[in-house]
Formats: sequence, structure tokens, C-alpha cells
Amino acid sequence: MAILHVDMDAFYASVEVRENPALAGRPVIVGGAAEGRGVVAAASYAARKFGVHSAMPMARALRLCPDAVQLPPRLALYSEISQQIRAIFARYTPEIEPLSLDEAFLDVTASETLFGSPVTIARRIKQDIRDELSLVASVGIAPNKFLAKIASDLDKPDGLVEVPTDGIQVFLDPLPVTRLWGVGKVTGGEFDRLGIKTIAQVRGLSREFLQREFGKFGLHLWELAHGRDPRPVVSDHQAKSISMENTFAVDVGDKAILRAWLMDMGEQVAYRLRRQDFYGRTVQIKLRFADFKTLTRAHTLDTATRSTREICQAALTLLDDALSVTSAPVRLLGVGVTGLCDEPPVQQGDLFAGGETAPDKQRELDELADAINNRFGKQQLRRGGGFH
Repeated sequence: MAILHVDMDAFYASVEVRENPALAGRPVIVGGAAEGRGVVAAASYAARKFGVHSAMPMARALRLCPDAVQLPPRLALYSEISQQIRAIFARYTPEIEPLSLDEAFLDVTASETLFGSPVTIARRIKQDIRDELSLVASVGIAPNKFLAKIASDLDKPDGLVEVPTDGIQVFLDPLPVTRLWGVGKVTGGEFDRLGIKTIAQVRGLSREFLQREFGKFGLHLWELAHGRDPRPVVSDHQAKSISMENTFAVDVGDKAILRAWLMDMGEQVAYRLRRQDFYGRTVQIKLRFADFKTLTRAHTLDTATRSTREICQAALTLLDDALSVTSAPVRLLGVGVTGLCDEPPVQQGDLFAGGETAPDKQRELDELADAINNRFGKQQLRRGGGFH
């Protein structure tokens, strides 16, 4: 297997710098206004040097970096550019699994006879993105998704790291245990208690010991420490849902911040449904916590939809329900729509009602928002409650 993980470097902020070259080299923070409890969606590398990271309250970010240029998110523009990046990927393989607007897994196993080695393909993708879109991507190359994702993050920005099949343990062993998926503050603290600092030390532990200390999660850690990840790349034409998720740089316990992220991801999922001409029946959310426990909630609507309002309302209700049973900080938050179909739902009308129905008005609002956002490359029309 030859898997690439392509991750755009500081994507939202880099797009803003591309659109306004006068911002080059300056600390740029994309997110909502500080006075409205806004949240950081992305920060340039110049801003990250001051400790700014995604999901941080904007007020705190501006205290850390008072000279930063703060800009509102332009999700329609980012989505449009994401589609252009996806088109570049598709030149080299149809097996593309998008994780968000700015990262994706690619299976290039079957592409080597046409385009050369995985490293050659990765270099060509990076160069195409740079030449055509004036943006920078980092790429990890490995036999599986877990290793490829770690590799893409090791030499940012503009990185290219390959993990050869016969060099997996040499690659993993010196890395800190926090590089294992799911090891955060809580699990990391447990490893500290045990005197475990590196992946090599985890690999030296028995499955039985890890299961005794961490339960089922311990078996997961044992597999990862040995570089094993059997998950395939699931491409769009195989997928049965459209979803987005975000892993926070720091675990988030503020409900208002979680709601803001969910609203913006809900908008993006609805936009992608309309762009791909799909409707969906079931809205679902996913929360993953510091101990790697995952909580999911789903709600099936009466009829299939691609309405931003309906999707966001359902997702927020599910979030409130999920947070009613736990106050643990959230590491990953996701929203998606399943039960896809390409036929519009049949609306049961009222024979005696005149004028437009609420669904008609909502559909017109979504279409108007899409048209304006696509034309002007920014989110001129947006729902309240997001980053802004």
C-alpha cells in the first residue's frame, strides 16, 4: 500500500495572504471578532510563534499577539479552493478521502505504473498546488493512514516525509508517545506516571499490560506502536455520507466554542451537499475526548434535506444532548449527514395555503447565499452563532 496524507499548511490564513500579498510575513488570525466571543479558526505560522492556535478564544489570541491581523473566515472561498486542490489530487488517483477542506488521504498504490513512485507523485502534487494555486502543502507517505498522517506533520511547513515499509519502527520509535492517536493530556499523564516517554517504550510493553492499564484503548495503542493501521482510504464514490471534523490543538471545554465550530462545520457540510447535488436524511455528530472515548449522536429527519438551517439546528440539538451527559473537554468534533440521495424530497403542501412555504424560503436563502458566496469568494451571508 502507498498512502499519502496531504495537509495544506495554515490553509485559511495562507489563502488570506495569497488574496492580499501585503499580509505576507505578518501574523494573521482567521476567526470571529473578540468582542463577540469569537474563536480562532486558523493562524499563520507567524501568529503561531506567539502561542496562537485554533479553537482559542479570539480575545486571548489577540492578547498573545496584539499586532496580529484578524480576519473573518471566508468558508465559501476556502471550499472553492479545496475543490481545486481535490481536482489536482484526481489527476493522480480516484481514491481520495477528504478529512476536511485542507487535508485528505490518497491511495496511490495503483498509480505508480502511470506516474512513478509515491515520492514522485507527492512531489508533483505539491508542485502543482504551488504553481497553480500559490499555496503550500505538506505530504506524508507511508504504508498506512496512521503513519502517513504523522509523517505529514513532522516537517511543516512545505514538508515531504516518507516512511518506507522496512523503516516503520525506525521512524516511530524515537517519537514521543503523544504522537499516538488518542494520547493527550489524560493518557499522556498516565504514561508519565509509568515512566513511558517514547513510542519505542510503548512497543516494549505487552498487550496484556496495556489492556490492564487502559482497557480496550490499550490494545489500540499497542497496534499503533507497532505501526499497524488496517483502515482503507474511503473515497467519495464509496462514501455514504458527507461530513467534516476538526481535531483541536488543545482540548475544548467551552460549550460556546464547540457550538461555534459545529455551526461552521454544519454550514460547510450543507454547502457540500448542495454543491454535489445530494440530500441527506440523518444528521450525526461525533465527539472524541482526551481519553480517546468517542460519543456519537444521530437524528433522522422526517424528510431528506440539504438546508443549512435544518442541518445546523439538528446538530446543535444533538450537541446539547451529548454535553448533558459529560463535561469532559473535547479533542475532536465532527458533523455529518448520511442517508444520501440525489432526488429532492416530496414536500406535502397545503392546498389552501397561499404563497411560499418555510422550506421554499429556506431553499431560496441557501441558493442566494451560495450564489453570493461563489461569486464574491467570501461568506457575505452567514448564520449567526459561528466563528463571528
